[in-house]
Amino acid sequence: MKNQSIKVLAFAVVAGSLLSSCDLLKDLQYKVTPSPLEMHGDSVRVRVEVTFPEKGIKKKASAEITPMLGSTALKTVTVLGEKATGNGSVIQYKPGGKMVYEDVTVYKADMENADLKVTGKVYKGSKEKEGAFTETKIADATIITPYLVNKDFKVIFAKDEFKRVTPETFVSQLNFDKGKSLVKATELKEKDITDYSAWLAAAQANARIAIKTIDVVGYASPEGEEDKNNSLSTERAEAGKKAMMDLAKKSKNTAAQGEVYVLNGKGEDFNGFKKELSTSTMNEDEKNLVIRVLEMQADPAQRETEMRNMGKTFTYLDKNIFPKLRRSEVIVNYDLTGYTDEELKALAASTPDSLNLEEMLFTATLVKDLNQKLAIYNVACKNYPNDNRAFNNAGAVLYMQNKMDEAKAKFEKANSIKDNAISKNNLAAIAGVKGDRAKAKQLLGQAKGAGTEVNYNMGILHIQNGNYADAVSSFGTDKSFNAALAQLLNGNADAAMKGIDASADKDSAQGYYLKAVAAARANNADIAASNLKNAIAKDGSMKGKAANDREFLKFADNAAFMAVVK
Repeated sequence: MKNQSIKVLAFAVVAGSLLSSCDLLKDLQYKVTPSPLEMHGDSVRVRVEVTFPEKGIKKKASAEITPMLGSTALKTVTVLGEKATGNGSVIQYKPGGKMVYEDVTVYKADMENADLKVTGKVYKGSKEKEGAFTETKIADATIITPYLVNKDFKVIFAKDEFKRVTPETFVSQLNFDKGKSLVKATELKEKDITDYSAWLAAAQANARIAIKTIDVVGYASPEGEEDKNNSLSTERAEAGKKAMMDLAKKSKNTAAQGEVYVLNGKGEDFNGFKKELSTSTMNEDEKNLVIRVLEMQADPAQRETEMRNMGKTFTYLDKNIFPKLRRSEVIVNYDLTGYTDEELKALAASTPDSLNLEEMLFTATLVKDLNQKLAIYNVACKNYPNDNRAFNNAGAVLYMQNKMDEAKAKFEKANSIKDNAISKNNLAAIAGVKGDRAKAKQLLGQAKGAGTEVNYNMGILHIQNGNYADAVSSFGTDKSFNAALAQLLNGNADAAMKGIDASADKDSAQGYYLKAVAAARANNADIAASNLKNAIAKDGSMKGKAANDREFLKFADNAAFMAVVK
């Protein structure tokens, strides 16, 4: 068999006498492009240029030509001699002429190892003396290299917000009498202070707690002289520190006895005053009146005079609001170090309910066994039913286990909790696996920004739909079998060869097979044979595939190459 190019005019077939009794139609030439035929986007496009030589069709003759691709009949066309009647392409008798036949048909499995033939009927005139075409092969069929695509649509796991070390605070408060900065003994018996003492003791025994600073902030109520209140707030901060140091000694907390205190006297607490006033039982008119006085009087002395002139209102403030502002706030700022990876895995296996959401989401990433990973996500779904991430990630594990219907249900639940791009990508992966390309494309369009997986998945769809330049663009710098396949289908065999060598499939059966096809397209029989031999060594079924693959038809006369596939 002669070598043939797959991208340009492949060969010409000259048909001899088509009728045994007369020469109504003779010596036609057929040029098929491309040859062998190729499948793209699940369809096979057929283009045949038919040349009628001088006196190739009698003046009154007509012909109905029906190409056959395997067992599939393509559309029928009618050709007329210059004096024939009817509808069709008219060919002049003496000079001859040309016509171009084009059709597209859905690819069928029996078209892979098939012939493109022309068949039909010839008439002398007005459908008289019907005669049959001599069935003539005009091309081989069909290259189906796009079907090498891996339908390995990628799903995305939603990220956790787990932090091993988190900043925490413990807050308590000391209250003071009017105009005083003495910490009363009764104040040290208040619950928030006794809780603080207990916390100090627990923190000393807990290596996970590291005290960073202890802020002691003193305040005064907004009545009295401003300068005195400023000094008083500083004195209260200092008194608060001393009381906290004494508590630290009793609790034996060494860190809280060190140079960790930050003191700040804030003076008169107008913000605290407004807050307490807003939650008080005072009626709204009185509240608004007090606020107007505060906002309209910039001078502290005048402001206090105006408040005292309110009579009963001032009495209410002095009894119910001001005492709460005479205080020191104690804020312990510390770092809390969480469980180690091993501790997290142990807890996830024994008492998963003891972990919070972020801990569970993170721990699942540490576990390799898919069933264990799914179990953790299922607990997270149960304990935190309003968080979409746990449902999405459970679906991702089910997808990896090939439980597509269950995975789809999880992804839909995740997206119902919160419409999000990650779950849209994952639903697109389900649609892609099930062959619903239109739905997959729609969902991927809504998943932009979710991750590189979206582009990869779109690249698969582009290959399946025959849009190879778009596929190359979607894969970008991705180093995968599919990215290399896209380069090959887009006409760049060299890039495909380099791409597969940079991928994880470099030494796989399908990787070697793709390199064999790339070498064949570059017309290099030796490299094609070498790679095909490696592919067959990895997977014996590749021999049968190669024997039927029209990509290698050009090497049919190459004994060394054919020895590999026999």
